[in-house]
This record gives sequence, C-alpha cells and structure tokens, in this order.
Amino acid sequence: MARKVQRKIDKWKSKQWYTMETPDYMGRITIGQTPADEPQKLVGRIIETTVGELTNDFSKHNIKLKLRVDDVVGEVANTKFLGHEITTDYLRSIVKRQTSRIDSNLNVTTKDGMKIRVKPICFTVKRARSSQIKAIRGIMDDVVRKRASEVEFEQFVEEIVGGKLSANIYRNVKTIYPIRRVEIRKTEVLAARVAA
Repeated sequence: MARKVQRKIDKWKSKQWYTMETPDYMGRITIGQTPADEPQKLVGRIIETTVGELTNDFSKHNIKLKLRVDDVVGEVANTKFLGHEITTDYLRSIVKRQTSRIDSNLNVTTKDGMKIRVKPICFTVKRARSSQIKAIRGIMDDVVRKRASEVEFEQFVEEIVGGKLSANIYRNVKTIYPIRRVEIRKTEVLAARVAA
C-alpha cells in the first residue's frame, strides 16, 4: 500500500509548472499555471477565461474567450485564439419584451486570409417590422464582411472582443430603426490562413 502512495508522489514531483499566456496581440497576459511532466502534453489543451479576468474590468466578465495551447517555449505555454462567446445569462438580461432580436451568422475572411464565423446580434428599442429586420440584418452583415476584409486577423479579433465592431454596426444600423444594443454573440476560427 505504501509503495502505491510513494509512486503517486513521485509522479507529481516530476511535473513542472508552466505559465499559460495570451497571444501577443492580447498583451501576453498570464491566464494561469498548469503542471505537466512533458511540455508537449500541454499542446492542444483548451483554456477558457473571461475578458474581465484578463483586464480586471468587472463589466467584461460576460465575454468568454476560448484559447488553445499552441506551443511551449521554456516554461511558457503560448496560446492561440479559437473564438469567444457572450454568456447566456447576460444575453437573457438584455432581451426585453416588445422588442426585436435580430441574429445573423456569417463566415468571413480577414485581409490576411483567416476564416472566422461571426454571429452578431442586434436588439431594437421597439418591435420592428419584417422589412426593417431584413434591412438591419443586411447592414449588420455588410459591416462585418467589409471590416474583416480591411483588417488582419489580430486586429479583427481585438475589435470584436473590445466592442469596436459592435459599435460600428450600431452606428450604421440606427439610421434604419432605433437600436438598443448590438453585440457580437459568438465567434469561431474556422481555418488558418489560406495559402495564396
């Protein structure tokens, strides 16, 4: 019996602690630490965190980020952005009666060839007519597509997570109908840069 316990302790002792960090364009912030007996075992591990935890901004705890360990250099596990999502309880809190919720789901390619699925969502002040909903969705899609084609992946992600893209949609859409809120509900990286 004692030998079994000894083996467990030895296995734990042989593990080393690695610091997991966000990508460069997210400021190389430490997400946390994790033990592993071999650095290669960390590659492919998925980590979820919130923007609030990374920035110490409590108002951003509703934005969840999904990152994956891409490689390990020394004691640092570097991560890659896989996507983000807004928490369901936050979405529920902004849905009001007698208003319209307009969802969209589109695949875009950034200037540097990264393919991303983007799901913007828009809430009106009062209930909108179907023709207005159609027009709002059209503008929402145009803004997202246009911006993706103008900037590189890293900047596009920054604008999504930082709220700049939703503010851009809001500005363009409010001319059609009074809008209460615009959010990018979810994103998902579909494919790496397409070879030219």
